[in-house]
Amino acid sequence: MNTQWHTIENGGTDQPPLSVRVYKGEGENRTPPLVLYLRGGSFLEQGGQCPELPVARALADKGAVVIEADYSTTSCNEFPAVIDCAFEALDCLSNNRKLYGSAKSLVFVAGEEAGGNVAAGLALKARDRMPGKLAGQILLSPMIDPLMASTSFRDADKIGMRQRWAEGWSHYLAKACGFAHPYAAPCQCTRLNRVAPALIFTAEDDPLRDETVNYAGRLSEAGVQVRQHVFPVGSGWTGLYRGEGGKWLSAVCTEFADFVQDLKH
Repeated sequence: MNTQWHTIENGGTDQPPLSVRVYKGEGENRTPPLVLYLRGGSFLEQGGQCPELPVARALADKGAVVIEADYSTTSCNEFPAVIDCAFEALDCLSNNRKLYGSAKSLVFVAGEEAGGNVAAGLALKARDRMPGKLAGQILLSPMIDPLMASTSFRDADKIGMRQRWAEGWSHYLAKACGFAHPYAAPCQCTRLNRVAPALIFTAEDDPLRDETVNYAGRLSEAGVQVRQHVFPVGSGWTGLYRGEGGKWLSAVCTEFADFVQDLKH
């Protein structure tokens, strides 16, 4: 698979052109699911020339068209610019489905770690600004709780992430008025009804497990369709934070395929 970064116009808004990278497999699919993918990086890494993403590549190999958007460079990884940039990318993808798939292709947003935060916030904004256009959200260990006080988070030091995540939250919220805005910290949102169905991943040894599982539960309680997968200890899941693949990749693809099929019925 050969992927290259290129820029696309975003509907004549005041936002600069979007930088995207398209992952597309060899198989033929007349109505492939379209996935806007947002990488991790703890709100500290810039996009542009980053390595390919294992999850994005794996989903594309299974028939999806994955569009990785560089939400960080133009936004400087600061809220609310990050959400504004990601929303422009989602709106552009939704309005240009035929360019990547077909008019009948379902549109999804996916994100890992910090990108999972953006994906969750984006799903909330899509509910409010473009209702009915987002088919689902895929959250892979979303970094959604700036308090970082969960029981599972104690394990963050074991993989060297506590300080990094603390610095990332500080940077992301530097221009925000606190962290109560639901688009910035989705776990703080008190109105989760009518948000797009969710496919959510974490692992038993994931420092972000508690906030991920709690958010999945709150979505379900709000009447949102939720499909959750918790990997066992030792599955290599925390390699996700370093852009590494593992045994869990095939399970992610299988769960995604089943998630899409459920939404089609």
